[in-house]
Amino acid sequence: MSGTNQRIDGKRLWDSLMAMARHGATPKGGVRRLTLTDIDRAARDDFRTQCEALGLTVRVDAIGNMFARRAGRDPSRLPVLFGSHLDSQPSGGKYDGALGVMAGMEVMRTLHDLNITTEAPLELVNWTDEEGSRFGYSLMGSGTWAGIYPLAQSYALRDIEGVSVEQALDAIGYRGAEPAEPFPADSYFELHIEQGPILEREGRQIGIVTGAQAQIWWDARITGQDSHAGTTPPSTRRDALVAAARIIELVDQRMREAGEDGRGTVGFLHVLPNSRNVIPGEVSFSIEFRHPDSARIAWLAETFPAEATALVAATGCTLELTELLRFAAQPFDPECVALVEQAATRLGYPSRKMVSGAGHDAVYVARRMPAAMIFTPCKDGLSHNEAESIEPAEAEAGCQVLFEAVVARANRST
Repeated sequence: MSGTNQRIDGKRLWDSLMAMARHGATPKGGVRRLTLTDIDRAARDDFRTQCEALGLTVRVDAIGNMFARRAGRDPSRLPVLFGSHLDSQPSGGKYDGALGVMAGMEVMRTLHDLNITTEAPLELVNWTDEEGSRFGYSLMGSGTWAGIYPLAQSYALRDIEGVSVEQALDAIGYRGAEPAEPFPADSYFELHIEQGPILEREGRQIGIVTGAQAQIWWDARITGQDSHAGTTPPSTRRDALVAAARIIELVDQRMREAGEDGRGTVGFLHVLPNSRNVIPGEVSFSIEFRHPDSARIAWLAETFPAEATALVAATGCTLELTELLRFAAQPFDPECVALVEQAATRLGYPSRKMVSGAGHDAVYVARRMPAAMIFTPCKDGLSHNEAESIEPAEAEAGCQVLFEAVVARANRST
């Protein structure tokens, strides 16, 4: 185990977070760093430059995931991976994803400063398109790498302007030569803001994440008939937005039936023709449910489509429902989780075990290797928002735990 006298530089970490936040900075203090845009390219170039300045070897795979390797004392040992993502929501905050990447950079810098060589190699990862806000598939980079999404399927995804993932990768020069597939690795650690209120509410500095809850996502499209708002009587209306509203109400009902563990959201809505005096003829929107119990998600997968179809049919419209993703609750590796817990305890940070309410790259990576996550608090639990905020001391604590856990894993006896 690394000793607590081996400290990361909290000020340097914070400064690096603020510097990264300049890529895509918004007037309200957040970031808009959509995946595979010119702004994302600038952030990636910055990340690469910083890695190479530390002597790390950077490689990029076919979906744009970036891996920065630091050699270990024993080249025969599998690398310990850690990182997160640099892309953001359209109106995102400075810390979602970026904290994990820049904290990983600080781990590498600290090892460099202290002239420490771990037994196993280390690799810092920047995953492509964790957010899913541009092309519609969350965890696209890690999901493609893990074999959840075929590469050809990911390449064919398009944004609302018709640009494909493959075209976007080529446009910014980040379609790498490495295969987008798992390679032999020892483990993966990810530091992230909680994106919820629990740690702050309980006065805890560290969340020891034991796993992630189950999820199901759909894309919905309702087709009705656009017609004149003033001349079309109720008996002949086929209002796609009314039908969508009824499904949105159903999503809320199913969420609340599950109590405080329930999650159900319609976060995207696109109305056509979107004119004040025209009855909407087509509405496209997103639907997602989350729950710690996989059985609850399995039940929704079986029952929700028929319920939604019946609601839409009653309005004279039709529903096309496409399942985008479904995954069971994902437990993290007990040994990796234990390293996080031991680090938090040794460092004296108040902590608690918890299940992640959000999806993270670690969820898909955990299907390929042992994995664990570390959470830090964020103010009022607010995330996916320009007002997202954390304290420098919280970032430092999370990074120190990451350092301890990664070094302990890389130096463990085999």
